[in-house]
Amino acid sequence: MAWIKNIVLTLIITFAFYTTLPIQTTRTLLVPQGSISHIIAQLAQNGYALSPIDRYILAFLGKPQSGWVDIGATELNRIDFLHKLATAKAKMEPLTLIPGETTELFLDSVAQQLKLDKNKLLAYYNEFSHFPEAGIYADTYYVPYGISEKHLIFFLLEESTKKYKAISERVYGNYREKKWLDILIIASIIQKEAANTEEMPLVSSVIFNRLSKGMALQMDGTLNYGIYSHIKVTPERIQNDTSRFNTYKYKGLPLSPIGAVSFDALKAAMKPAKTEYLYFMKNAQGRHDFTQSFDAHRQNVKKAQ
Repeated sequence: MAWIKNIVLTLIITFAFYTTLPIQTTRTLLVPQGSISHIIAQLAQNGYALSPIDRYILAFLGKPQSGWVDIGATELNRIDFLHKLATAKAKMEPLTLIPGETTELFLDSVAQQLKLDKNKLLAYYNEFSHFPEAGIYADTYYVPYGISEKHLIFFLLEESTKKYKAISERVYGNYREKKWLDILIIASIIQKEAANTEEMPLVSSVIFNRLSKGMALQMDGTLNYGIYSHIKVTPERIQNDTSRFNTYKYKGLPLSPIGAVSFDALKAAMKPAKTEYLYFMKNAQGRHDFTQSFDAHRQNVKKAQ
């Protein structure tokens, strides 16, 4: 019987040594779908030093989650690697849409960050979004690394629609897309024009006051649409831009929002301050002076110059 004990002891020592062998990996690992045997075989084909024995160890530890997972280290012993593989969670990427940013520039940044196709992202957005701009609410989202363009757009639009519906139903008791489009357009202008959140209800009041009097909005921020999000508006641009975003040439609201909106901008669009203001001009402190007469506004323009 001694020889059996020796064999068992040898096997135990061999197995213990085997589990301590190092495994080289990347911090982020794509786990294929399928059985544990298939997972081990695929990882072995991709250069991981794994053998059929490892499928039994992994089966004991638990089945891995498929998709991109975060292993957390680049060199582990075998048992630690298999344990990480069995328990690792999906690698999540934060995506932040800054208030005022346009969809085109946001998706360009997302494409670079997640190594996705920008044209596909834009195509899916245009296909599924209820709004030509601001269909994605300005916020930070966490998405699994390796998500497809279609699934990403679905997720962002679905989460944004939930947010918009909740806000609208809280204020109006319902959610109507046509009415909400006007709210998004006004909020996006506020987002571009206001120097801070405190000014937003005042800017909103100017928009509503000018609209009620049939005056053109004449606001530079409406020309920061699409690829022009960060381009300074010049007199030449005002003169030459023939789009409906040019509120110097056309009365009323633009036909669509000009960028992503925050909750503060939405709140201001729904509840503007009660003022008689028709004009505002940026002062030396970077904020705005609000006036109701053109003569007072002209004086503020002279001071700014």
